[in-house]
Amino acid sequence: MGKTTIIDHPLISHKISLLRDERTGTRDFRNIVEEIAALMAYEVFRDLPTENVDIRTPIGDASVPVLSGRKPAIVPILRAGLGMVNGLLSVMPSAKVGHIGLCRDEVTHEPREYYVNMPKHIEERLVILPDPMLATGGSAIHAVDFVKKHGCRGIKFMCIIAAPEGLSALEKAHPDIDIYVGTLDKGLNENAYIVPGLGDAGDRIFGTD
Repeated sequence: MGKTTIIDHPLISHKISLLRDERTGTRDFRNIVEEIAALMAYEVFRDLPTENVDIRTPIGDASVPVLSGRKPAIVPILRAGLGMVNGLLSVMPSAKVGHIGLCRDEVTHEPREYYVNMPKHIEERLVILPDPMLATGGSAIHAVDFVKKHGCRGIKFMCIIAAPEGLSALEKAHPDIDIYVGTLDKGLNENAYIVPGLGDAGDRIFGTD
């Protein structure tokens, strides 16, 4: 069974507060999203497998742990998930990167797929699915469905802000994955936006309306 982790850290909480502020401009918003992703990465990558290798330090011989197996795959949910990639790569620069393009139908609020590109041997890798916001859960559920169809079993979803409705839906649809959340907000409004949230993460990352 998977688990859900609400990452309770003062640095992350502070930076999320900066993201919420409507006065935070595009450049700062983008940089802060990357910083939060990097901070969250330490928890997301906590259980990566290791193996011991023999090396020689300036003092003597040692058996030390190094990462083992195929490198993880970071597969952001486009477009807002792109904003978290560089933060994750700053911690895990050898990770492979793929893309899942999903957009939300403004009437049904359901995800619609428009672009997919996966790293080689994706089924043998730990797959990290970053998306700044988990609102209704539709896009996250669709993305997990998709990577599972590619044979992936080691899957982790991470977001900066989640609504209880979306978190519950994702946990119910995919109880076998690990979920990492920066903070859990009150809920959704009539337009399926997270309250208090931070607005449209994609627009604020890329400076679009």
